[in-house]
Amino acid sequence: MSKTVLVTGALSGIGKACAFKFAQGGYNVVVTGRRQRDLDALLDELKSVSAACTSLCFDVRDAAACRSALESLNGEFSVIDVLINNAGLALGLEPEYAGSLEDWEIMIDTNIKGLLNMTRLVVPQMVERNSGHVINVGSVAGDAAYAGGNVYCATKAAVKALSDGLRIDVADSAVRVTNLKPGLVQTNFSKVRFHGDDSKAATVYQGIKPLTGEDIAEVAYFAAQAPAHVQIAEVLILATHQASGSVIKRQS
Repeated sequence: MSKTVLVTGALSGIGKACAFKFAQGGYNVVVTGRRQRDLDALLDELKSVSAACTSLCFDVRDAAACRSALESLNGEFSVIDVLINNAGLALGLEPEYAGSLEDWEIMIDTNIKGLLNMTRLVVPQMVERNSGHVINVGSVAGDAAYAGGNVYCATKAAVKALSDGLRIDVADSAVRVTNLKPGLVQTNFSKVRFHGDDSKAATVYQGIKPLTGEDIAEVAYFAAQAPAHVQIAEVLILATHQASGSVIKRQS
């Protein structure tokens, strides 16, 4: 019987790559996002790989919407074997004393509360079944702050702490918890951070070959496919010329 993976923030980047990787691996796939039209387009793409896929349109920041969406799942999609908490974003790169309160609230509500909303709804069933895997998409930014990163870095530090805490809480079960910590990944991440400014976003990846969403999806799939007694607790994934969140060797 095929397992089911649910991927939040699946409309682009790492989330979309994870959806395709797990579909190719024979999983039933549930993708989530906030835009129904884009979800419909994604499903059309996914169905070229696997017919066993469906979508849920909701915002992970809304706990009631999360619950309603998950309760609507039935049949082969109703038992979530792998939860990939990928939905997240960075907004702005201003000093902490000059940051946008609105940007901060969106990051905190999405990156932390959204992850908690999904974890709270999905993991109890995993514990009851004594089977399941939570893969949280954190960041190298959670290890140490960098200039302008302040609140975003804090949210990703929270993802690490929440991953570690959950792993402790489920240690008496067979549920596994993985925290993936990517470095520079070329997706629409920087475009979102700079509020749609393509020119600013492009500078983030100049002079270095960054990671791709597919690179991170490969690691997520590897962790999920590890033998049942093996828990890949945490993986830091960096581009070859990136040493940390702030040390990047760029070629001229």
